[in-house]
Amino acid sequence: MLIPTSFPTSNGPAESKPLIAQEGWVVQHLFFTIDHGYWAALTPEERQERRENFTRTIEAIRKHPGTQLLAFAMVSPKSELGFMLVTPDLHDSQKFEKQISLALGPDVLTPAYSYLSMTEWTEYSQSEEEFKVQLEKAENLTPGTEAFEKRLGEWKGHMTKYFNDRLYPNMPDWQVFCFYPMSKRRNVGANWYANEFAKRRELMGGHAKTGRKYSGKVRQLITGSTGLDSYEWGVTLFAHDMFQIKSIVYEMRFDEVTAQYGEFGDFYIGIQTPTGELLQRVMLA
Repeated sequence: MLIPTSFPTSNGPAESKPLIAQEGWVVQHLFFTIDHGYWAALTPEERQERRENFTRTIEAIRKHPGTQLLAFAMVSPKSELGFMLVTPDLHDSQKFEKQISLALGPDVLTPAYSYLSMTEWTEYSQSEEEFKVQLEKAENLTPGTEAFEKRLGEWKGHMTKYFNDRLYPNMPDWQVFCFYPMSKRRNVGANWYANEFAKRRELMGGHAKTGRKYSGKVRQLITGSTGLDSYEWGVTLFAHDMFQIKSIVYEMRFDEVTAQYGEFGDFYIGIQTPTGELLQRVMLA
C-alpha cells in the first residue's frame, strides 16, 4: 500500500500561511539511490501502481503555481535519480520534497545527497551610478543627451533581465546537468572575507568574464546557501554536451578567485529526461 503523497485536508492542523521569502525562491537539489532488490520483490501490479503514482506526483508538483521540478537520470552509482525543485513557498518546498521521496512508495528511494539553497542577487553587480560614470569616462557621452539616455536604457533593460534570471529563473530543458556546492576559503593568507570589497569585486569580475565565453554553451544558476546548508553556494550547470561542463569548470579553476579561494563539494552529473523515459533509464520500467 502506498503512503499518501498529499497532506490531510480534514481533521488535521489548520493550513499554514505561506512562507515566502522577501527575495528569491527556495531551491532543493535531491539525489536518491534505488533499492532494486526491494523493487524486484514487488508484484508486477504493485510496480505498475507505484510507477503511476510517481508520474501523477511529478505532474501535480509541476502544475503547482510558480513551481519548477526538473528530473534527472543520474550518471554513476553515486546516485541514480535526481531532482531540482524550485518554488517560492517554503511550505511547498518541504511538502513536495516528501512527496517526491515517497512517490514510488516506501523503501524504494533512499536519499543519497540533498542541498538546500535560495536564488539570490549578487552584490558584485554594477550599479546605475557606476554605469553612468562609465558612459562619461569610457564612452565620452554627456549626461542628458539622446545617446547617453539610449545607452542607459539599454543597460537598465539588460540588468532587469539579469536580475530576474538570477532571482526568478526559468530553468532550461538542456539535457546535461551538473550540480556542486562551493564555499570561499577562510585560510590564513587566503581568507576571501579578509579582502576589501573592491578587491573581491575585481576578482569576481574576472571570473564572470571567463563564464561569458561559454554563453550559448552552458547555462548557470548560482544559489545562496549561507546559513541553509554546509557550503555557501550551490552551482547548477546545464549544457548540451558534457565536454562544455568539464571545460568551463576546468578553465575557471585558473581564475584567481577559484585558485586561491575556492572550496568544492562533490559533483553530481545527470541527464534531464521526460518522466516516462526517466523510469526506464533507472531500470524501474
